[in-house]
Amino acid sequence: MGSKGFKNGIGLMGATDSRHLPSPNETNFHPPLWRDALFWLAIGLTVFAVAPFLLPGYFWGANDARHHVYFLFEYDRLVQDGIWWPRWSPDFAFGYGYPFFNIYGPFSHFLGELFHYFLGFDFTDAVEAVFILSIVASAAAMYAFVRSWLGRPAALLAALAYTYAPYHLLNLYVRANLAESMAFVWLPLCLWTARQAVIRPAYRWVLGLAVSYAGLMVTSNLVIVLFTPLLAGYVLLLTLVHGEPGQEGQQGKVRAWLKKVIPPALGGLAGLGLSAAFWLPAFAERQYVRVDQWFDGRYAYRGHFVEWHQFFSPAWGFGASVPGPDDTISFQIGAALIVFSVLGVLFTWKTLARGRWEVLFFIVGALMAVFVTSVSATWLWELPIVGSVLQAAQFPWRWLVITTLCTSLLAALIGHWSVVTETQRLSLPLLTLASLLILSSYPYLRVEIREPAEGPVSLAALMRFQQSADEMTGSTAWVKEIPTWSPMADYYISQEQAGGPVQPVDTKLDYSIFDYETFGASSVAHSTISEEVFYYNGRETPQRLVFNHFYYPGWNAYLLDGEHGRRIQQLPVIPEETGTLGRMTVEVPPGSGYLLLIYEDTPPRTIGGALTIATIATLGVGGMLIAVMGHRRRRRIE
Repeated sequence: MGSKGFKNGIGLMGATDSRHLPSPNETNFHPPLWRDALFWLAIGLTVFAVAPFLLPGYFWGANDARHHVYFLFEYDRLVQDGIWWPRWSPDFAFGYGYPFFNIYGPFSHFLGELFHYFLGFDFTDAVEAVFILSIVASAAAMYAFVRSWLGRPAALLAALAYTYAPYHLLNLYVRANLAESMAFVWLPLCLWTARQAVIRPAYRWVLGLAVSYAGLMVTSNLVIVLFTPLLAGYVLLLTLVHGEPGQEGQQGKVRAWLKKVIPPALGGLAGLGLSAAFWLPAFAERQYVRVDQWFDGRYAYRGHFVEWHQFFSPAWGFGASVPGPDDTISFQIGAALIVFSVLGVLFTWKTLARGRWEVLFFIVGALMAVFVTSVSATWLWELPIVGSVLQAAQFPWRWLVITTLCTSLLAALIGHWSVVTETQRLSLPLLTLASLLILSSYPYLRVEIREPAEGPVSLAALMRFQQSADEMTGSTAWVKEIPTWSPMADYYISQEQAGGPVQPVDTKLDYSIFDYETFGASSVAHSTISEEVFYYNGRETPQRLVFNHFYYPGWNAYLLDGEHGRRIQQLPVIPEETGTLGRMTVEVPPGSGYLLLIYEDTPPRTIGGALTIATIATLGVGGMLIAVMGHRRRRRIE
């Protein structure tokens, strides 16, 4: 059917029905969000999901609960040295260091640091505060998106379905994955701003999409890989459905479609530009870390497919994903989400009009995500190109984030049903449906509060956690054998056993190689990302200093003109050729002097930062030009 026939068909299906899907223009009658009573009701009803985080204590036994406390602990260690955009984590891998924040989205821990640094929250309270923020913000984002599409009653149901979806609660209370929980905020924001950019092209929507997509990138570079195909497909669908050729013929159609697709395309590109300071070095320098640790062994995807009965099982647990069907946690979609989605589609399908294509898109999205999660899709994960995209999720069940997003939107359709939408205000049917969504997941609204097995948060506790759990021991590509302990770990434990405060090491020099008669060195200054040493080399040949740092690009060495002096010569930093640790070594010339070892930007980091700054400047200039043009236009009209 041609475009004209397609649109005429839409008109016949529902244009004269009073219950048809709201058109873009109809959404203008909504009050601003801050004056929308149902919006504030949606926010208020998240209290049941927030409540478990208000209990005294912390849920140390949850899968990643300890990880995120120590991720924040490391972030704060770097902030103490004035580094608000960290890349190197000096205490991971038993103190040998790891470029954690160079390859892992830092945004959720940046938020945690704001709570800790400026408001005085301790590390566990700061992490819980970010979890709470993610719950409230994700409900608000989903409400805003669905209100612009299906109206206010549907928006309320979508926000609650999204908040109380079992997989969302699993991320909050069982997996305790802070980054993925915060990613739930950005997904509906991306859909909302992309949809508005297509339907009502305006600079604010391009900017909104850019910020939302960049926010998702710096929050979870795993989730963005799963979500981007869905977002791109959604923009393409909206372009085809809402494109309105100004003239007949193929050229007119193409121009109309280009006019619709260019704003969201610009928003997506601007989002990449805004986040280039993170994703460009993360992508370019990923080859320098050992990824086998996170994709092999117990992390291998082959052991984490979901059996079909697990999607519908009401079982819940606080264990972990294991190979086979006997997982001690739940991968259910949620009975309420399934029932609401099915009924919503059935009750509203005839009245959806143009929105029918969007509904069909999310149905297909939900089903495809369920399939690639299931054991039936094992063969798909083995394919060369498709498999590489799927494996970016690490675990097959992580694709349930897409299922949860799509089913929450489909569940909202029941809020578009005439029985519910007799009024755009709160009604008994609407309140009943909202209550059912909350009550369906009420048994899962709990956390297991435990005491920390490693003791209070400290460097010594971090070392014990890494040893007992074999976690946070990521290594760089030059490490042949992952260490299980270190001199730095010994130092921290000995301080704790002596009853004193556990202080950071004051040097990473390996003193065991010195003979102190003809060659030696001592530390002058030390921080999380630099160390200055005084060396003396009485031999006639260059001698090698060894640092207890894993080798990684970005570490540079310089000879200084006196203590704390200017840099006069750069020396090569070379991974050690003996042993299994791949530590950094620097050859110093005969004589004595001062050497600085410091972590700096590499070309990908510099280029990425420049792209981010250039994008910010471009968006700022574009916004000012549009504002000036709008002001002049208004003056001419007056």
